[in-house]
Amino acid sequence: MKTRAIIMAGGEGARLSVLTAKRTKPAVPFAGKYRIIDFALSNCVNSNIFDIMVLAQYRPQSLIEHIGSGGPWDLNRDFTGGVRILTPYKARFDSDWFEGTADAVQQNFTFIKQGSPDHILILYGDHIYTMDYDAMITFHMDQQADMTMAVIRVPLADASRFGVVSVDNKYRVRSFVEKPAKPTSGVINMGVYLFNRELLDRVLWEDHLREASTHDFGKDILPRLVKSKLRIIAFPFTGYWMDVGTILSYWQAHMDMLSPNPPLKLYDRRWVIHTRTEERPPVRIPEHACVFASLISDGCSIQENACVESSVLSPGVIVGPGAVVRESIILTDTIIESGAIVERAIIDKHAHVEQNARVGGGIANPDIKLAVVGKNSVIPPGMIVEPGATIGTDVVASDYPSLVVKSGELLETKRQPYEI
Repeated sequence: MKTRAIIMAGGEGARLSVLTAKRTKPAVPFAGKYRIIDFALSNCVNSNIFDIMVLAQYRPQSLIEHIGSGGPWDLNRDFTGGVRILTPYKARFDSDWFEGTADAVQQNFTFIKQGSPDHILILYGDHIYTMDYDAMITFHMDQQADMTMAVIRVPLADASRFGVVSVDNKYRVRSFVEKPAKPTSGVINMGVYLFNRELLDRVLWEDHLREASTHDFGKDILPRLVKSKLRIIAFPFTGYWMDVGTILSYWQAHMDMLSPNPPLKLYDRRWVIHTRTEERPPVRIPEHACVFASLISDGCSIQENACVESSVLSPGVIVGPGAVVRESIILTDTIIESGAIVERAIIDKHAHVEQNARVGGGIANPDIKLAVVGKNSVIPPGMIVEPGATIGTDVVASDYPSLVVKSGELLETKRQPYEI
């Protein structure tokens, strides 16, 4: 049986604020050295699936550069699978920007069905988890399923954010409701679907012909399949899974990695999360610096009397003398100068927090408000960026109208932004 994996990686990810201003959501860095899409790619190759197509659309440049020819995942193969990145294209008939997740697959189905794979595994590129898809494929065949979806149990209070699934004692899916206001179950759809190829081809074409459809798997395809007489089966998953589609869930997933017993084992050599990394020198931590419960990537410099607590630092981050970083996520090559304090903040690549500035706060407050700083931006000396404030990309000192950016405020540059 041949399985081809399709990774949905075209989403704009607007709920991730300025982190997706210059990149698609699956290309956002995670846990210091990874990109979010690394988890789906690594799950595939660790499950012996080496035939992968990535569907990209919104700002795909970072994603394309990161994946390249697929070498870090052993996917640089010319004739026996490998990884291919497909983007929207204009053709004479019926091709344009993707209107929804199902439309993205349908527009590319001519390529997807080449070689006649038996199964199509559809994944989302913005989830953090480790999962053996081979076990799901075996389960699918044992159950003689037409389509299998992976499900996980979450607290009932969180279920309204997802597709809620009702399952009988034989794993048969009996109902599916996308993001119900009042969910009756905590069993949710993980966004991992295994289709028999011919069924997927048929249901996508039927959906394409429905003018009222939004052409989305969760809103359109799955509800109709469940109401049919087909065998739609739920594959129960009990490991760690996080949809990092919001600033808060992105921050929480990093904090989960820093717990005394992390729910996701990044250091398990039996299930390596592969990625593209550049060579950086070892981390330097001087005698009087403090680093506690944190992930520190290669090339970082923690200087005299600096303190890093419960934080994740990507490669090349500099924390200057006497600076403090707590419960924060600092992305590549950001500089935090002497005396600056960064608490409960997410700071994107190449940002510069200057002397004695303060970004975020509220460590003791159970109501979490995250400060977010966009790529290439500067926080001037003595500036206060309150919890819940957002600094856009490419912001410079002259863009600040005062010495305080208040909670709930979005400060954007007045200049023409540029790409790096």
